[in-house]
Amino acid sequence: MGSRFLLSLFWLLHWLPLPVLAAVGRGLGRMLHVLAASRRKIARRNLELCFPEKSEAERFALAKEHFLWLGRSILERGVLWFASVDRLKRLIHVEGDVTLAERSDRAVMWLVPHFMALDVAGVATQIFQRRQVASIYQEQSNAVMDAAIRRGRLRFNQGEVFPRSDSAKPLIRAIRKGWAFFNLPDMDFGERDAAFVPFFGVPAATLLAPSRMARALDMVVQPVVAEMLPGGAGYRVRFLDAWAGFPSEDALADTAAMNRWIESEIRKDPAQYLWVHKRFKTRPAGEASLY
Repeated sequence: MGSRFLLSLFWLLHWLPLPVLAAVGRGLGRMLHVLAASRRKIARRNLELCFPEKSEAERFALAKEHFLWLGRSILERGVLWFASVDRLKRLIHVEGDVTLAERSDRAVMWLVPHFMALDVAGVATQIFQRRQVASIYQEQSNAVMDAAIRRGRLRFNQGEVFPRSDSAKPLIRAIRKGWAFFNLPDMDFGERDAAFVPFFGVPAATLLAPSRMARALDMVVQPVVAEMLPGGAGYRVRFLDAWAGFPSEDALADTAAMNRWIESEIRKDPAQYLWVHKRFKTRPAGEASLY
C-alpha cells in the first residue's frame, strides 16, 4: 500500500510546474539529510575519501547540497514517468550529437555516470533519437516499485531493460542487432569481472566490461552526462564526442582512463554525483572496510 501511495503521489506532483516541484524536492532533500543518517554517513565518507583537500566544513556543505539534488531527483521521477513527450522535450535540453547511434553503422555504447539526472539521460535517448535502446537495471525487492520503474523506463516503446541478475546473452543479441547500449559504468558490484582502478586516488572495484564489450562487439563509445538545472529550469544532457582509441587492447588502461574522465566531470559539479552509494565497498584482499 505504501508503494502504491508513493506512486500516486508522484503522479499528482508531476502536474506541478517544474520550479514548484523542484522547491518541494529540495525540501524533501533537507529532510532526508536529517533523517537518513546511514546515507548521510556514506556520502560524507565518500566525500572525505575523494576530496581530502577540502575542509570538513566544505565537505559538510557539499553533502548537504547533494541531498537537495537527491530530493529533487526522487520527486521528479514522476515527470519522467508520466509527463507528455512534448513537455519532456521542452524541459530536456540536449547538446552534442544525440543522433549518433541512429546514424552509426556500428552499435553505440553510451557511457553514462551516476549523476542525479541519470534517468533524464535515459529519457533523452528515447525521445530525441530513433535507435532502439538496451540497458541493464538492478531489480528492486519491492515488486510494485520494480514494475513501476520498468514501466516508466519502457513507456516510449523503444527498447528493453535487462535485469542485472540475468544472463548477458539477451543484451548481447540486442547489441548485435544494432541496438544502442545505455551503460552505467561506475558502481561497485564486487570483484567479479572487475579490477581495482583508482577513483579520486582510491582503489575502487570497477567493471572492465565497458572496454571488453566494446572491443568484442566493435562498438562506438560515446560518453553522456546529464545534469539538473537550478530552480527547476529543466535538464541538460550532453552527448559528447565519441572516444577515439577506446576500446584499446588494454582493458585495464581503458578503465583507468574512463574513471579519470568521470572524475573530471564530477569536479565540474560535485554535488550532483551519487555520493550515497558505497563506491568503495569492495576492498582488496586484507584491506579493512572504508565505511
